[in-house]
Amino acid sequence: MYNQSLKKHSFEDVKAWQSARKFRKTIYQITKKFPKEELYCLTSQIRRSVISITSNIAEGYGRYGYQENIQFVRVSRGSLNEVLDQLYVALDENYIDQEIFNNLYKDGRNIEISINCYINFLQKQQKENKR
Repeated sequence: MYNQSLKKHSFEDVKAWQSARKFRKTIYQITKKFPKEELYCLTSQIRRSVISITSNIAEGYGRYGYQENIQFVRVSRGSLNEVLDQLYVALDENYIDQEIFNNLYKDGRNIEISINCYINFLQKQQKENKR
């Protein structure tokens, strides 16, 4: 964990990133139980996708330009939806049960709301700084 006193603001302060980080940790725990034959297929893909959610929020934050930041956050939202689709695969293949799926899906949709709020915030900031 970073030392709060070292930096006033960072991507770690973004609520969407914080929620997505928790989601990523949960996905990693769940995928540890996937069959070994999925290691280089579904397990690898869902992990890359879930990492992309937080990574794109962080990368966008580091760009310092509103439009670029917004574009990276949109990519993050796309990666989130990719994870949700991959959860359907895990459900369909009986790697997770319906209850786990429902909880993860709900968490994912809540993160999507948070990401959309962050995009709206950035767009509002962009308009205010143009004045």
